[in-house]
Amino acid sequence: MRTEASHKTRMLWVSGVLHAFTHVYQVALIPLYLLIQRDFKLESISQATLLLTVMMIGYFVPSYPMGILADHANRKKLLGFGLAINSLGFIGLALAPNYPCALAAVALAGFGGSFYHPAATAMVARLFPVGTGKALGLAAIGASAGFFVGPIYTGWRATVLEPTLGAAAWRRPVLELGLLGIVATFVFAWLADNERPLAPSDRKPLPGRRIFPTPALWCCFFASAFAFSLRDFAGTSMGSLGSLFLQYAHGHDPAWTGLAVSGIFLPSVISNPIFGGLSDRGRKGWMITVLALAAGMVILFPRVPSAWTIPVLLIYGFFFLSSYPMTEAALMESVPDAVRGRVFGLWITVGGLLGNLSHWVVGAEVKSLGAAAYSATAYYGMYGVLALLMVLSLCGLPFLHAIRKREEEIEAIPGDAASQRAPAGTRP
Repeated sequence: MRTEASHKTRMLWVSGVLHAFTHVYQVALIPLYLLIQRDFKLESISQATLLLTVMMIGYFVPSYPMGILADHANRKKLLGFGLAINSLGFIGLALAPNYPCALAAVALAGFGGSFYHPAATAMVARLFPVGTGKALGLAAIGASAGFFVGPIYTGWRATVLEPTLGAAAWRRPVLELGLLGIVATFVFAWLADNERPLAPSDRKPLPGRRIFPTPALWCCFFASAFAFSLRDFAGTSMGSLGSLFLQYAHGHDPAWTGLAVSGIFLPSVISNPIFGGLSDRGRKGWMITVLALAAGMVILFPRVPSAWTIPVLLIYGFFFLSSYPMTEAALMESVPDAVRGRVFGLWITVGGLLGNLSHWVVGAEVKSLGAAAYSATAYYGMYGVLALLMVLSLCGLPFLHAIRKREEEIEAIPGDAASQRAPAGTRP
């Protein structure tokens, strides 16, 4: 039997690999919008970007039920099933004969992706109760790799195949990624361990299985989720809007666009564990720092010459993406282990659904520009709004702090006294 240390290390890294696949699928379509529009003969680019919005709706809507499962079921099995379904959705998309079938396929892919975060985030937080931010930052290396590889691979493959396959060139890389995910499902099932139970000394009693004991804390939770959905909206917009901006305003092909968009994600391989670890000694200051610097890069991006767009995206991604492991660590530390799956599932249901409307919204906004879409100056206002949303998302920090403070007060009460103070049917 593996030692506790080797078990933790193995599970951290295999969860990171699944993290990579989860996010490969979420960004793989970004360089392919124009090809998809031509292949399905869609009237507008917003119909092509809608595919990603539907995928993300399929991802976020089931997140709370997945969180309930993550708190009660075998997390290894949940993670494996999720990757298999996600992969099958991409295979279905590649073979879709028409646009309605494509919408159904991306919804299935999104549903498969919904298995990952509630189970994996709660699992990592349990494995690493000390240094949670650093551990989540290390697991996020997988997300960074997936975000980076997805647009590069699909953009490059589609560009190479376009002279032969025409507008249908987008289908081949999508099919290849789906098949690779099926292979990875079997490898994960072979390598991953079943999760070990929490030590009795670390378990906290939850008499009523309630997540939050008071309406005020529920309000704090939803307020924080909404605030950080503004960050998510801005961040996901940088991918889809960036793709359209680079192809329209600068005239780049899908291969170059995929390379540029991938530049958002590569630096976070370094920054996620660094800032995640630093934030274990104080999250508020680091969160403000990274999001403020990221917002500055967003304002700068449409104003620089074409040759400077990739460096700006690299700097932007270095700071912006590092905010995620910090937020996740703060959220996981605010609630007991027994409800972490549900909390995270509900968190990304609220924040994710609102945030990922961005793919469709930016497609519609670019369509509304008409001929002005070919001018970089037409995008200044849109990027200014995205920067403002990132700054406004910091309003979620005080609400997370309030939840954590209440949890610390409860922990300070002896077990019997806490139970006596709790209303019937609630946790203390």
